[in-house]
Parts: sequence; C-alpha cells; structure tokens
Amino acid sequence: MLDTLRNIDQYLHEYHLLSIAFRLILSMVLGGILGMERGRKKRPAGFRTYMTVCVGSALVMCTSQYMVQVFGTGDPARLGAQVISGIGFLGAGTIIVTGRSQVKGLTTAACLWASACIGLAVGIGFYLGGILCTILIYLGMTVMHRIEWNLLSRARVMDFFAEFSSIQDIGRFIQMLREHGITVSDLQMNRKDRTQNDLIGVMFTIKLEKPIPHAKLLEMFSNFDGIKFVEEIL
Repeated sequence: MLDTLRNIDQYLHEYHLLSIAFRLILSMVLGGILGMERGRKKRPAGFRTYMTVCVGSALVMCTSQYMVQVFGTGDPARLGAQVISGIGFLGAGTIIVTGRSQVKGLTTAACLWASACIGLAVGIGFYLGGILCTILIYLGMTVMHRIEWNLLSRARVMDFFAEFSSIQDIGRFIQMLREHGITVSDLQMNRKDRTQNDLIGVMFTIKLEKPIPHAKLLEMFSNFDGIKFVEEIL
C-alpha cells in the first residue's frame, strides 16, 4: 500500500498531461473552498474569484516549469514572484475606507493573496503544503472567527462611532456614561465630516469597570435622545 502511494506521488510530481490536469483541478478545488466561505459572508470576492486566482497561479507555475524543461534555461520561480506582487493590485480593490473611517476588506485581500500562494504551491507540485494551508486558512476564517468574536464580546475596552444632533448632545451623552461608571477616552470629533442631515460624527473609546454585553450597550446608546446612529468599530 505504501509503495503504491509513493508511486502515485512520484507520478504526480512528474511533468506530463495528467499531473498538469491534477494540479489545475486541485488548485480549483482549494481556491473554491476558500471562496465559498467568503461568498457565504457576502464579501466582494467570492467563489469564482478565489477559484480563478488559485487556478491562474497554478498555471503560472506549470508554465514556468514547462519553459525550463523545453528551453533548458530560465528561473522557474520568476513568474511566480510576479504573481505574489501582482495580486496586491487585486487585493487593493477589495479594501475600502467607509465614510465612518472604518477599513473593510482587509481579510478578503489577505485571503486572495493566500489563494494565489496556494495556487503557486500546487502548480509546482507542493501538494501537501497547498492542502494544509487551505485547511488552516479555512479554520482561521471559521472557527477562529467565532473565538475572536467571543473574546471581543467580553472586552472592557471598545471603540464606537456615533452621530449626534448637536455638540450639546455629546456633552450630555458623556455625562450619562459617567453616571453608569463608563469612562470615555480618545474622543475624536470632526465638524467637517457632517452628514447631509447636519449630524456630527464622533469616534470614541470607552472603558468598562465590569463586563457589559455589547448588545446591551448598543441598546443603551441607541435609546439616548441625541444619538441618531451608533455602531461598534471592530
């Protein structure tokens, strides 16, 4: 049995039509696994994007190996290096800064870069590395995300963004927090960043003396008369 597996492994590491097909199909599957997780969360890049990036990266490495074998010269890592740097332009397109100064899309961009790396690994025949990397990234985006959320929900230091009707409302809001034993720090207000309804946007950090459920805090903030919008900055 072990001899059979070794023979199959050796056969798939050789450069021929079947091994090329196996590399491209495997990269498509691995990229699709990551893409399905991102697509399920309604991210900008989903199943087709990840699959295309991973398969394209695998083809680049197959092409590099082909050029070395056919022409007898060249560096098989040169084209792969261009993929590593070039994928940054695609990742940059998924990163946006919202009107409330929040940065979104970093995880999607990082996963796209990782998907390209997985494709490069599979394309050159490093199957085990590509498969293990896919498993670890998938676990990081699912299981670890839940662990991170649980930890954040128990945090005593949190950042919020809120829109107030007037500066006086901001003062009353801070006083209300102090009455509940909540310390406010790092308050940032920019009067130029007003919305169409002439609301004042404020980013602030709070510190709790004892843990309070985040949902309860948001409910308390939302019920304050002077606040028109509030959200936690993660």
